[in-house]
Amino acid sequence: MNIEDFSKELIEEANKVNILLNSKQIVKLYNYMKLLLEWNKKINLTAITDEKEIIVKHFIDSLLIAKYIKPKSTIIDVGTGAGFPGIPLKIYDDSYKITLLDSLNKRTVFLKEVAEKLGLSGLEIIHNRAEDCARDAEHREMYDYSISRAVAPLNILLEYLVPYTKVNGTVIAMKGSNANEELRNACSAIEKLNVALKKKMIEKLPNDSGDRYILIFNKHLKTNEMYPRKAGTPKKNPL
Repeated sequence: MNIEDFSKELIEEANKVNILLNSKQIVKLYNYMKLLLEWNKKINLTAITDEKEIIVKHFIDSLLIAKYIKPKSTIIDVGTGAGFPGIPLKIYDDSYKITLLDSLNKRTVFLKEVAEKLGLSGLEIIHNRAEDCARDAEHREMYDYSISRAVAPLNILLEYLVPYTKVNGTVIAMKGSNANEELRNACSAIEKLNVALKKKMIEKLPNDSGDRYILIFNKHLKTNEMYPRKAGTPKKNPL
């Protein structure tokens, strides 16, 4: 897909969900897609390789949460993988200061090249486990928003995200069609981690590509020092 076809397709799909993009953003997203597909031949970054699907299921999907995030915010994207939703958000609003965290070094090497090639500043890329990085004073309770897309069930994911979030900050979990069941199973985690569900939004992706559930939590008290538990424990024994 050339840049002209990409631009036309992206604008058309973005308009369906009321997302406005300028030419600079479109060029950066196009170059990001090209890097993603190039690197995907070497390391497993995404199962989605059709360019039209990348536009909807990666780019549009990531940008659905932009309207819930204030400009100039500090954000950590936990378990970012190939950079979703963090990199599309950074391209969309350069005022965001975003940290991308992933446990696989190969992916963070890819992300550093993306940041360099796209000229993205105010972007920190960290190779670490979510549970370990949250013990670092530079990151613990230092972010306005902690976000994640499709990393783990909610009762596990909240233990990853909440320790990074400032008191009175926001946790945004991007979930699939099982969001309501995950919410029911996360009652204990919600209570222990001192957060409250503020909003549950359902956004429809274009072209019948499914629903994106956006769960927005407010953190009202400091996180107990015992959380997160040591690496691997949240997954083995969810709250």
